[in-house]
Amino acid sequence: MRITPNQITIARIVALPPAIWSLYQEGTLWQIVSWLIFFAIAMSDVVDGRLARSSGQITEMGKFLDPVADKLMLASVMIPLSLQDRFPWWATIAILFRELGITLFRALVISGGVISANRGGKIKTLSQNLGMGWFVLPLPVWLDWFKYGWLYLAIALTYLTGYWYIRAWLEYRETTTE
Repeated sequence: MRITPNQITIARIVALPPAIWSLYQEGTLWQIVSWLIFFAIAMSDVVDGRLARSSGQITEMGKFLDPVADKLMLASVMIPLSLQDRFPWWATIAILFRELGITLFRALVISGGVISANRGGKIKTLSQNLGMGWFVLPLPVWLDWFKYGWLYLAIALTYLTGYWYIRAWLEYRETTTE
């Protein structure tokens, strides 16, 4: 049986409930296990994208499901960590606000299909995954500067790529209405 990129994306979504459950378990070992689960989910995002491109299996369903899986994973990490006071609520709200806002924007302005993620979006997602991962791991307090540094980078890239997306759409709209 041949595994398709869409099957990997669906597996990412199916793996989220056990990943969330692991976040609520006590102890250092569970924090590491939780990080490993989320790391595997994040890496499967890379695998399904490369497989789709290399095998010519880019589908409309995949273009839709992949960013949905990314946003579900983000929410699945940030919300439980914020509920546990291990991740700042302001960051959860800032990131999810942008992600949901751009998703709604894309849904409203796109005619004739879904737009694939670009390189900036991929870098943004990677920075978000790394930024969240540092808060899952049981890092010592003296590394807070490192965790928050990644978080600030992830938030900056989150909003910068949102700005680029809106700007590109406005430029496209100007050229098509002239």
